[in-house]
Amino acid sequence: MVNLPIEYSDKSVTPFGGMSLLKRFIDKIGVDDFLEELPLPQPGSNRGYAPSDIVKSFWLGIWTGASRYIHCDWVRYDKVLQEIFGFDQMPSQSTYSRFFGKFSDMSNTTLFPQMQNWLLEKIDIGSITVDFDSTVITRYGEQEGSKKGYNPNKRGRNSHHPLMAFISQTRMVANAWLRPGNTADSSNCINFMEETFAHCLQSKKIGLVRADSGFYTEDILQYLESKKQNYIIAVRMYPNIKSEIYSDKEWISLAKGIDLNEMTFSHLNGKPRRYIIIRKKVEDRPKSSGKLLFEDLPGYRYSCYVTNMDLPLDQIWNMYNTRADCENRIKELKQDFGLENFCLKEFWATEASYRLIMVAYNIISLFRHYAIQSHKKSTMNTLRLHCFALGAWTAKHANRKVLKLALPVKKRQWMDGLFSKIDTTPDVFYFSNA
Repeated sequence: MVNLPIEYSDKSVTPFGGMSLLKRFIDKIGVDDFLEELPLPQPGSNRGYAPSDIVKSFWLGIWTGASRYIHCDWVRYDKVLQEIFGFDQMPSQSTYSRFFGKFSDMSNTTLFPQMQNWLLEKIDIGSITVDFDSTVITRYGEQEGSKKGYNPNKRGRNSHHPLMAFISQTRMVANAWLRPGNTADSSNCINFMEETFAHCLQSKKIGLVRADSGFYTEDILQYLESKKQNYIIAVRMYPNIKSEIYSDKEWISLAKGIDLNEMTFSHLNGKPRRYIIIRKKVEDRPKSSGKLLFEDLPGYRYSCYVTNMDLPLDQIWNMYNTRADCENRIKELKQDFGLENFCLKEFWATEASYRLIMVAYNIISLFRHYAIQSHKKSTMNTLRLHCFALGAWTAKHANRKVLKLALPVKKRQWMDGLFSKIDTTPDVFYFSNA
């Protein structure tokens, strides 16, 4: 085997020439103008970076694969990428730490709902389905809010326990809060829902709210009913609910190994509500979800949902089942957007970076929906490999600077098509609700 000889060159080359697609896209939707209008924390020196440039540089680091602040230093040495995005220089790790350290509870509550609503106003979709969920982010230091709580993957480790709201049809985040790790699932959920409905989604009509069993409390059910929101929420299997399910005998067979039932039940001094029960036979459905509730009925798994909707049992169950896509969104945020790793000592600084990651995710969601036209398939990692990871350099041509993309001839027509779509980006993005 013969190894090629090694030589070095001073020529500036970027491995992310395809990011010029995303640069043109954010220009078309007006990101720069919007960031300039926001009351972002200002630098302490007149030689400091513009706050809007810090935000865009942070996003650029994430979009190119950074999962820690120190990783964002990589793009500081990519002069071609900086030219693509119009930066003379990019911030260092310490600049990000100082910038995010200026955020507070008040600034987070003021800024980020504005950001989310601004992006979501660009969507034409009709009524939407909002999914509420929570996750656990393991921490390994002594950061503020990092507490021992429920942590299924790293038992006994400190963690944060954030809340998240997703828009089912658009693969976008409606809202997100960071919480201490020892916070109960339903803690502060009503305030979170109120901010989501009243500010982040103020321009949208909400047709359905879905949530897992962590949101099953009388207060939350009453709140949703006071807002006249349709809901389907998974039920915690408390002893009194298990007793009611056990006494049910008239099951309706939906398919092999799947039976449905319903009951009217009042939980914890609440009013009577409609409960939908699904029973799955383990022998026929060995990979089915649900809980084994009864020792004398070991062959069945049960799931239960409470709803205020008057629809057939199978429709209620099918409408809830698509909520499982939330887990895919959370997984992508953790794996491709560094959600678990951008962490600072101060709690509100960490939350500010956490919520900015959500905005970066939403911009990518709009990009892949319109430019790639595959918002349900292309993850961020896929976009990097197929669209953004293209060798490129700048050159002078006809007295102007040109970006040269290293791309095989057979793929150039496809790339030209992407640039053409972005050049004709509409003011409003249509999502089918079919």
